[in-house]
Amino acid sequence: MYCLDFFISVRGTWRGNGSLSEIISCSCGGKGVTSVRAVKKINNNTVICVDSGGMEIVAMGKGIGYPAVPREVPLEEIERTFYDVKSSQLQLFTDIPDEVMLFTAKIIDIAKNELPDELSPNAVFTLADHIAFCIERARKQIHVRMPLAYDVEQMYPKEYRIGKYAVSKIRKQFQVAVLNEEAVGIAMSLVNSEIYPDGYGGQSRDASDESMLEDITEIVESEYHIIIDRETFSYARYATHLQYLFQRIHEGKTIDTDNLQMYGTMQEEYPELTACVDKIGEHLKTKWKCELSEEEKLYIGLHVNRICIKEGM
Repeated sequence: MYCLDFFISVRGTWRGNGSLSEIISCSCGGKGVTSVRAVKKINNNTVICVDSGGMEIVAMGKGIGYPAVPREVPLEEIERTFYDVKSSQLQLFTDIPDEVMLFTAKIIDIAKNELPDELSPNAVFTLADHIAFCIERARKQIHVRMPLAYDVEQMYPKEYRIGKYAVSKIRKQFQVAVLNEEAVGIAMSLVNSEIYPDGYGGQSRDASDESMLEDITEIVESEYHIIIDRETFSYARYATHLQYLFQRIHEGKTIDTDNLQMYGTMQEEYPELTACVDKIGEHLKTKWKCELSEEEKLYIGLHVNRICIKEGM
């Protein structure tokens, strides 16, 4: 029997130290497990195996798919494992080059160590698909500009730093002229794969933030009896600044400025705006269990006022 559960990460890839045989031997009480059973070939370097509990896992290693299956695969031949792989995702192991999948798995390992939030089990597949396309574009000299690169760098500095690291490694390992802007796409792929801890309903960060952005926009529309055009540049900038706010909330940070006295002015001179901001604050408190400071309320007020002006208020 084959005890793999010990070394397979709950988020999709093996992250143990030392050889697989040493770790599996340890997890099985030193019973000398030295192989796993391959039951189906995906390609020449990828096979589906079954563990001691009957769970299917995907194993990658150079040439492990050449011999006929079923067969025993020595652990030293396995370079990387994945579990909870959906049947719809198996095709990715054929579509995406093996070296890109293995490269991406290493980037995801780094991301799991560097980022505070858990990553979706699908993170390695969505990022591998993105990186494969990025490399293909670079080889065809098709370059995509990212107009919100600065905003992403400011909103998601940790993810952006990993993106820059990945770009440098892509250039070196795959010998392609990848633009610096590709770090933005990699960063956003990570952001979209992040899962909130309890209190955020298990949603990805992107999904939860998008939902909150829409909630706040609907509050503004209800308070001012307007319809906000979500296709304009003004809305994009408004949404970006609210994303800055969401990022600070997630990280437990607040803005620190010398403009606190302006909040009192807003309360006195713009009571309708203040009432709108208060409703937004109550909604954030209810949904995300956070209390906005007066400076954050002023921040929201400034951007709500700006988008309302653009809508002709």
